[in-house]
Amino acid sequence: MKLIVGLGNPGSQYEQTRHNIGSRTIDKLATKLGLKWQRQGRAMIASGTIDLERVVLAKPITYMNDSGEAVGELVRWYKLPPEDLLVVYDELDLPVGKVRLRANGSAAGHNGVDNVIRHLHTNQFPRLRIGIGRPANSRMETIGYVLGIPSGDERILLETAEDRAVETIPLIIRQGVAAAMNLVNADPEAQQRAEEKRRLQRERREQERLRKQAEAEQHAQEQQEEAEPLLDERQKSAS
Repeated sequence: MKLIVGLGNPGSQYEQTRHNIGSRTIDKLATKLGLKWQRQGRAMIASGTIDLERVVLAKPITYMNDSGEAVGELVRWYKLPPEDLLVVYDELDLPVGKVRLRANGSAAGHNGVDNVIRHLHTNQFPRLRIGIGRPANSRMETIGYVLGIPSGDERILLETAEDRAVETIPLIIRQGVAAAMNLVNADPEAQQRAEEKRRLQRERREQERLRKQAEAEQHAQEQQEEAEPLLDERQKSAS
């Protein structure tokens, strides 16, 4: 069983903020899986399966900075080891729209994740981070930025990132965190360069195969041409 938690603040006034991107992602996943929400303790949960693996999606109904209270309750209730928890949340230190998977690590200044770590007494749990970037105006306070509502191109980038995260979660469950990290964290441009390199290698191998085949056919033709006069001489001698 896997517990997948999307962090955010409760209340309609926070739904579209940058800070609630984890919660929105889990909402989208629940909709995709056709799951219904119900309250359990300090969270809303939705249970289902992904590739025959039981999953529980969860959204704490505590405020962000108290997320660990809800997550800790669920982890203890389901008797889960930390590696069976996946936390989805916003990341200031990633460019807007980037999605990155980590197996463990510090909170890196995220108060919600820090609270989860303190309540679980460990940071050894996977997390899926969605980049919201930092404010263009360096004088803008972080709290005002994360609680702000994006618009325009930024909103489109974040919605696309949410969709990518929704597609990534089943991949994590199927392949495991380590294997999924290689795919999720790969630089798209680097992937394109690697694919182009593989394509050129395939072309060179095919060209080499065709060259050797042509050489072999030419050699066989030359041998046949050399053998024909000898065959004619033998036929004349035998007649």
